[in-house]
Amino acid sequence: MYRPRTRRRRWLAGITAGALAVTGLGALDASAAQAAPHAGKDPRLMRILRSMSLQEKAAQLFVLQVYGKSATTAEPADVAANRRLYGVDNAAQVVARYHPGGFIYYGDNVTDPRQLAAFSNGIQRAAAAQPLRVPATIAIDQEGGIVARVQPPATQSPGNMALAAGRRSGDARALARITGGELRAIGVNQDYAPDADVNVNPANPVIGVRSFGSDPALVSDMVTAQIGGYRAGGVTPTVKHFPGHGDTTTDSHTGVPHIDHTRAEWERLDLPPFRAAIKQRVDSIMTAHIVVPSLDPSGDPATLSRPILTGILRDRLHYRGVVVTDALDMQGVRDKYGDENIPVLALKAGVDVLLKPPADAQGNGVFPRQLAAVVNAVKSGELTEKRIDESVYRILELKQRRGLFRDPYADESKIGQVVGTPEHLAAAQRATDRTTTLVKNGAGVLPLRPGARKVLVTGWGVSTTASLGTELARRGATATIRQTGLSPGQAQIDEAVAAARDQDLVVAVTNRAWDVKQEPGHNGPGQTELVKALVATGRPVVVVAVRDPYDIAWFPEATTYLATYSYTAEALRSAAKVLFGELDPRGRLPVAVPARDEPGTVLYPFGHGLDY
Repeated sequence: MYRPRTRRRRWLAGITAGALAVTGLGALDASAAQAAPHAGKDPRLMRILRSMSLQEKAAQLFVLQVYGKSATTAEPADVAANRRLYGVDNAAQVVARYHPGGFIYYGDNVTDPRQLAAFSNGIQRAAAAQPLRVPATIAIDQEGGIVARVQPPATQSPGNMALAAGRRSGDARALARITGGELRAIGVNQDYAPDADVNVNPANPVIGVRSFGSDPALVSDMVTAQIGGYRAGGVTPTVKHFPGHGDTTTDSHTGVPHIDHTRAEWERLDLPPFRAAIKQRVDSIMTAHIVVPSLDPSGDPATLSRPILTGILRDRLHYRGVVVTDALDMQGVRDKYGDENIPVLALKAGVDVLLKPPADAQGNGVFPRQLAAVVNAVKSGELTEKRIDESVYRILELKQRRGLFRDPYADESKIGQVVGTPEHLAAAQRATDRTTTLVKNGAGVLPLRPGARKVLVTGWGVSTTASLGTELARRGATATIRQTGLSPGQAQIDEAVAAARDQDLVVAVTNRAWDVKQEPGHNGPGQTELVKALVATGRPVVVVAVRDPYDIAWFPEATTYLATYSYTAEALRSAAKVLFGELDPRGRLPVAVPARDEPGTVLYPFGHGLDY
């Protein structure tokens, strides 16, 4: 890994000292304001920067989505999709034509770790074949839990809220190190994680269990632990979503969330994890497509807000790392100004990296037009080339810090020695075993005794219900599976109730049962009605919430309730162990669970959790 020279270390230490002195949103540190503009700049990186054309500099600002499972894919569907976006066939041709700063992988890009390593190497070979030979950022969203693009055999972390339920920052760091090491082994060098949002709104449709919880101090501890873990694993951590996405009922993928915290509330609730991350010298921070009137009354989303990104993040918090936008195809940033204006506005606000340009209404990619818009903004004087140089230098410096100029490649012969090893899988299971939370055991049903019994496993998830059924069968039960999905109708509910009547026990799996709105994009009341109907049969019912822990407020008549916060295989194994008393439930709620429609009434407080 690249080790900075002594002069550069001293420069970074000076910046860090300034950041550590920030205890609130005080005035800009005078020494930072007076620092020489080129102090500590790496001569090699400056030579690369000076050799770039304006077009090449602008392209370095973009991280792109691409279709296919290899850098040179010739699959007709992938080629057609890439041509719509970029006018070329595949990632290698995108590199040759545009020289972008990097790419982001999504689930459709992934088959398995070996395939992804070959894909990554193909991208880096294409970058090395260009005159500049600047390696590519290869990024991914691998938060753990419900957001994991690389699935087994890669090691699966239980996710943020689960780790916070375990209350062990050491587990958070260890699993981040494992995830980072496995990602680097398959050629990924930046993870858009950890999530630093403080989830204080139980109806948050986009964050929820992606957050470590509702307590800023707990979130800060877990975030800083994971920053260290990811870096130890060899990838760039990216805390998100600044200035804080934890209190909204609008999904920024489909709308424009407004956060109505006062500035004092924002400083108390949302700021602490980001301030802690900056003190930890986090390499990258992702913006949120949210409107926060107390921080910027203009109505601009934070991604496009100079008062937020420059006034607060750069000037007041003294952040010197890379600022990356959330995906530019999300509606939260597209509504006000139009796609071609967004990159210029984001750069003026203080952004460095422009993530995932969208397609227009006709399905044609707008990246070529956005790239041209940045170049033309410099030529017209709306942006200065010095401003572009600042961002490009930060990007190059981060690539160098991750060792990409020395060796950007994955060793495809060693995937099995790093990814999903028995040691890594065991560590994930041990950490997950500390997260399951027994919220309610009013009828004394738990722990179960092993042995013959008839059990109906019903509710959400084909693999989830089947996996729980398998775990029960291993302990002597005869399991019947009735998977009912996210939005069960009356016929499915009736079938589950009929199946429950001659059972000794019912295990009902819920996934955001609280989302009862009967509108497109919502679950509706089916899960709640299913649980209520099962309880009404008189059979013992154990509810296992495998995502948000808030579901119990919608069916308080259920007497037995577990929260796992995720539905990884490890989480389901832990739940089964808790059901049978093989594990004492150690998880404690990292959020408060309020009563339905009464947010001021707390049913189960932060820190609640039963044991045997």
